[in-house]
Amino acid sequence: MPKIKSHSGAKKRFRKTTTGNWLHRKSGLRHLLTGMSAKRGRTLRTVKVEEKNSAEGRMLRAYLPYQ
Repeated sequence: MPKIKSHSGAKKRFRKTTTGNWLHRKSGLRHLLTGMSAKRGRTLRTVKVEEKNSAEGRMLRAYLPYQ
């Protein structure tokens, strides 16, 4: 049985926790930041957790089969 390729974009963006959930950084902190409020910038700096049984979690399991 051949190995399944991992999605290279997902490899760079998502990390699996020990409980099986997924961590990723929020988008929107690269450019055009001067018009953003300080509160919005602080909330975007936090890491988001995707639950393993959500629709995104099931999709990530297919994208990253060996993680």
